[in-house]
Amino acid sequence: MDKPINIFYSEPDPDRWFKYDRYPRKLIRRLVRGKQKPGGVATIAINLLKGFDRIGFPYRFNDYGYIRKHPGEIACIIGKPHLVFEKKWKNPIILGAGIYSHPIECADLFEQYPNVKRVLVPGEWMCDMFMPAYGNKVLGWPVGIDTEQWKPYDSVKTFDFLIYYKIRWQHEQMEEELVAPVTKVLDEQKVSYHFIKYGQYTHDELTEKLKVSKAVIFLCEHETQGLAYQQILATNTPILAWDRGGFWQDPHYYPDRVKYQPVSSVPYWDERCGVKFTDANDFKPKLAVFLRKINDFKPRDYILENLTLEKCAEKYLAICREVEAELA
Repeated sequence: MDKPINIFYSEPDPDRWFKYDRYPRKLIRRLVRGKQKPGGVATIAINLLKGFDRIGFPYRFNDYGYIRKHPGEIACIIGKPHLVFEKKWKNPIILGAGIYSHPIECADLFEQYPNVKRVLVPGEWMCDMFMPAYGNKVLGWPVGIDTEQWKPYDSVKTFDFLIYYKIRWQHEQMEEELVAPVTKVLDEQKVSYHFIKYGQYTHDELTEKLKVSKAVIFLCEHETQGLAYQQILATNTPILAWDRGGFWQDPHYYPDRVKYQPVSSVPYWDERCGVKFTDANDFKPKLAVFLRKINDFKPRDYILENLTLEKCAEKYLAICREVEAELA
């Protein structure tokens, strides 16, 4: 596969009150809120294209006119899945990694859309969750991290830890059972810290707080890929990560519709990245281990080996070549 790859991405933005009102609503949102920060799925598309740029591989982006005239070429639909459902594709499709959270949302995907040849999800535990429904057509594929944008800071570290708070559900319970005990231990041991909260910061704010932090405590129930913590690792900042495992906790599915385990908050990880703890009781001993080894961690090396823009773009191309060979 040396000819340009065909990439498609868009966010769903349906009409709400009257036909075509999505256009003035979009303009008003832009005027009121300013330029929108890319979400996780948008970042997947952006970083994949950056990866193709880095390795010098050509692509077309959202060229619907071209793809309609070339029904034999693969349409790589990064997300979201409404693009598959709303358009009459004749092309073979690679769908993902920006798709729905569980296959029960479209259990008959391959019957309705037999031209979908692969479904990509961001990580291996999610792949394992999808596999009973989708079989070997589902693959785990992570998008790359921009290691030129996220790189080590030559700065004075005035805090021992930045606590990255990404707890999604049961906030009061988690405050009592996890956050308060963790900060109590830090206070008792005279370990300094400050906070940043997911969804409430800009790129510059995260950068400024990382610059003055020796390490990060990452608090999140589970991640499918975890772009933020991987960006942190790319700055060579080690992480003490809450990784309780257990069931996938999304209340839209759990416990009534789906019970799947185990999950992870740091699905891409090895011992160079830091240390994991399971709960408040496990935090104090793991903090001691972490502080003892803090100068030995090499988290950026892990990212450079596994999750660069270039490496992940190459992995995506390998999937495309595999599908192309099956179609030949």
